[in-house]
Amino acid sequence: MSTGLIVVIVVVAIILIAVLVMLPRMRASAKRQQAERELHRRRETVADEHRSAAREREERAEAAEQKARMAEQAAQKERAEAGLMEERAKMHEQGRADHELVDEDERDKFADVMETPADRDGDGHTMDDRARDATHRDENGARMESEGGTASSPEYEQGREDERRFDRARITDDVRESERR
Repeated sequence: MSTGLIVVIVVVAIILIAVLVMLPRMRASAKRQQAERELHRRRETVADEHRSAAREREERAEAAEQKARMAEQAAQKERAEAGLMEERAKMHEQGRADHELVDEDERDKFADVMETPADRDGDGHTMDDRARDATHRDENGARMESEGGTASSPEYEQGREDERRFDRARITDDVRESERR
């Protein structure tokens, strides 16, 4: 055998030994890379599941908060209505809402016992009658003697006109409110 052939056989043998030594390391490295890829894929899957669950919970939390806000507003509305009913009860207890209990044709019958004065001038409002009684003034703004006459002044008439406009606006608002329901 020639020296060249021996060198070739030795080189091939060294390469084979190196391949045999490196082969398990290469297999281990390939397995490691495959395991890393699999673990990365699993991490991504679990992270996506957690994000999806977090989004669903966030949506449920927002819906619950919205329901809570609606419930709070409903509770405030109920409190306001309860307060209104309590005030109406106080008015009735104090006799300041007797006009709601007595029909128009019965006003004369109850005029002496009602704390709210009767509508003496027939304009549908008792506020002007009460104001006149409180100020004891006549049409010219002069103090009235105990004649029971009617009082009127330009400022007073302007106040009555303003009161009528306010009542019309309030009635219109009440009608609009009832139409919304």
